[in-house]
Amino acid sequence: MKKIFILTGEPSGDKLASEVISKIKKKRSDLDFLCVGGSYLEKLGIKSIFDQKEITYIAFTDVILNFLKIKRKINETVKEILKFNPDILFSVDSPDFTLRVSKQIKIKNSKIKTIHFIAPKVWAWREGRVKEMKRFIDHILLLFQFEKKYFDKEGLKNTFVGHPLLDNNSKENVKLDQFLNKKKIISIFPGSRVSEIKHHMPILINFIKKMNHKDYSYSFVFHSTVHNKEFISNFTKKEKIENIEIIFDDKIKKEILKKSTFAVVKSGTVSLEVCKMNIPSIVIYKMNFINFYIAKFLLNIKFVNMINIINNKEVIPELIQSECNADEIFKSVIYFLKKPYLIAKQKDEINNTLKNMSSLTSSSEEASKIVLSYIS
Repeated sequence: MKKIFILTGEPSGDKLASEVISKIKKKRSDLDFLCVGGSYLEKLGIKSIFDQKEITYIAFTDVILNFLKIKRKINETVKEILKFNPDILFSVDSPDFTLRVSKQIKIKNSKIKTIHFIAPKVWAWREGRVKEMKRFIDHILLLFQFEKKYFDKEGLKNTFVGHPLLDNNSKENVKLDQFLNKKKIISIFPGSRVSEIKHHMPILINFIKKMNHKDYSYSFVFHSTVHNKEFISNFTKKEKIENIEIIFDDKIKKEILKKSTFAVVKSGTVSLEVCKMNIPSIVIYKMNFINFYIAKFLLNIKFVNMINIINNKEVIPELIQSECNADEIFKSVIYFLKKPYLIAKQKDEINNTLKNMSSLTSSSEEASKIVLSYIS
C-alpha cells in the first residue's frame, strides 16, 4: 500500500491540506495516511502523531522564544515520518516548521518525494532560500503566477495551482433576518489571533464612535471565530454601542459580507476573501514595536496586501502601524463612501487582478493531481 504523510503547522494549513487530501481519497482508496494535523484532517479519519497546537507559533518573537521546543518537535516528527516510511511527504504552509522537517527527511531518506503547498514568500524576503530548497523539495505548488520566475530561475519544479480563496464555492441559503435592518453594513475583521485583536479592538471601537457621531446610518459587524467571540465581546460590552454585532458562523459571515457596503480588514488572507465578494475595503494592521521593526528590517516589499503587491501600487489603502489609528481609518472610510467613483475604480482593478489568480478547476483539485502524479 502506498503511503502519504501530511505535514501541517497551523489550523489554516490543516484546512487547506484536508481539501487536497479529500480529493485524493475520492480518486484513490488504496492509500495509507498519517499526519501532523488538526480537526479537519481528523474528520477525514487521518491520525495525527501529536496535537497540532504544540507547534503553532506565529510571531517572530514566539518562534525565537520557543526555538528549543520547536527543534524537539522537528526531531520527533522526523523520527515518526521515517518510521511510517511514506512514498510522499506532503507539507502545507508553516515553512519554519514544515520545511525544516522536509530537509531532514530528504537527508535521511532521499527516496521519499517531498511536495510543498504554498511557496514561502521568497519575493518578500530571503529570495536566496530557493537555492537551499531545491536540494530537498521535489515539487512546490504556487498560489500566484508571478511566483514562478523565482523558482524557475533555480530549476525547482513548480506548478501554479491558484488561490483556494478564489475557488468557486457552492451557494447556500442562509437566513439573515436577525441581522438585517435599515442600516447599511460595514464589515470589520479585527484578526484571528488574540495578539491582533488586542491591538486592533480599541482602535476599531473609537473608529465606530467617530462614524456614529458623523452618521448613525451604519451597522458594524465584527467577523470572529467561535474561540474569539467572547474576547471581542468584552471590548464592545463596556462601550454600550447599539449598532454593533459579532458573528462567528462561517455561512452567516459570508452572507453578511456579501451585503456589506464597505469593509475594514486586518491585513492577511482574509482581505482576498473580501475582494472576491466584490466589497470595497481598506486594510489595517498594528503589531508590537519589536515585531514591527523585525518585519520592516526583513521584508523587501512596499505593500502588505497581495492585490497591491501584484499591481505594485495601492489599489486598497493600507493603514499600517502608526497610521493604524481611529482618525485615519475614519477619514479613509468616509472619503471612499463619499466618492462612489473611487469604489468603482477599486472594484474594477481588483476584479482584473483576481482573473489571473484563479486556477482552471480549483486549487485543491490541481494540487491533488500533482501529488498523485508522484504515486505510481
